[in-house]
Amino acid sequence: MRRFAGSDARTVAVVAALAAFWLLAALVVARRQDLLGVAGALLCVLLATVAGVAVTAARQHDVDVRPDRGQTSVGSGIEPSGIDADTLEMLGDRDAVRAMRDRHHRDRPGL
Repeated sequence: MRRFAGSDARTVAVVAALAAFWLLAALVVARRQDLLGVAGALLCVLLATVAGVAVTAARQHDVDVRPDRGQTSVGSGIEPSGIDADTLEMLGDRDAVRAMRDRHHRDRPGL
């Protein structure tokens, strides 16, 4: 599916939000309780979802464009968990989990 040329996430969000609002108003005024009303309601939900995703994309674009303001090496401020795929794989084994907890508490005695 191709997007319109020159449309950015903000434009898509505004158009989808206005279309969802218009459709919701039409559904409330018409009070249809048949297949067309259900289809209109589903289309309204789809348009609201598109608007929400477009707003999120616009916010993410703003974060990516904005220069780093003294944050650490992890760009979003979220600390990495330090759990890799091998650790997640062994979490099913209770002895392995107990050993990992003991090692963690031994490395950090103040906690």
